[in-house]
Amino acid sequence: MARNIDISLVRTFIAVFETGSMTSAAHALNLTQGAVSQKIRRLEALFDTPLFERRNKTICLTPEGDRLMARAYRLISLNDETWQLMTQPAFTGEIKLGVPLDIIRPMMPPIMRRFSREHPKIQLTLVSDMTETLLVALKNGEIDLTLTTEGQPGKKDGHLLSDRLVWMGAKNGEACYKAPLPVSLGSEFCAFRVPALEVLNRAEIDWLAVCGVGNLESILATVEADMAVAPYLSCLVPEGLTIISPEAGLPSLPPYHINLRMPDSGGSLIARELAKYIRQGFSAL
Repeated sequence: MARNIDISLVRTFIAVFETGSMTSAAHALNLTQGAVSQKIRRLEALFDTPLFERRNKTICLTPEGDRLMARAYRLISLNDETWQLMTQPAFTGEIKLGVPLDIIRPMMPPIMRRFSREHPKIQLTLVSDMTETLLVALKNGEIDLTLTTEGQPGKKDGHLLSDRLVWMGAKNGEACYKAPLPVSLGSEFCAFRVPALEVLNRAEIDWLAVCGVGNLESILATVEADMAVAPYLSCLVPEGLTIISPEAGLPSLPPYHINLRMPDSGGSLIARELAKYIRQGFSAL
């Protein structure tokens, strides 16, 4: 016979574990100590096993409590996610999201898939371009919100991820040892172009531009062919390429940041909803 788990009992179980005592859990949950103890007894009766035990005046999980704790947070998370899904407004309309070329495929599909699945009446349109172009489009109202790759972290919840720029090359490649150094930089609007050239010039390393267009596939193709090296975020380096070892003598690149930019007005309700999904997606990385 199927049995149902009362989520409020699981919340109490977690609170006792996190606070270390029935009394502290009662304060955290705004309940009496007796009510907390009763909930724990009900949960133990449901599973027909003790979940806590006292050791040297400290309350600890039993082995059975450990087994439940491994799934308790998932139960609460799924409950809360389902509640939010069923009670939130039924959003409709279209939203245009800007995403830099280099972070579309590695990071965005799971976020967009979840958003589209849970908001099927919203038409999500992706606008992909260089960060500088996307920021202009945001200012002009041509897109509703945008991700960016920038040298400075965004403020508060506008900052999604920090990573280091690295030199990317072909596996077992020789391009990193050539002089002048062949570098695939993309167009003048490429976010990584300026910092890459600054460190090369500062280190007095002669370089040669191999790819001067904004097409990411062209940049990756020249690197994969061992025709050039390129600056890239370390977390985004494709599987078929590699981060060049410091032993190659290339100068270190600065850290970079993936930010989320909203309109000065704060954005529409739909834009703020998508922004929430994006933040959740990046927080899980």
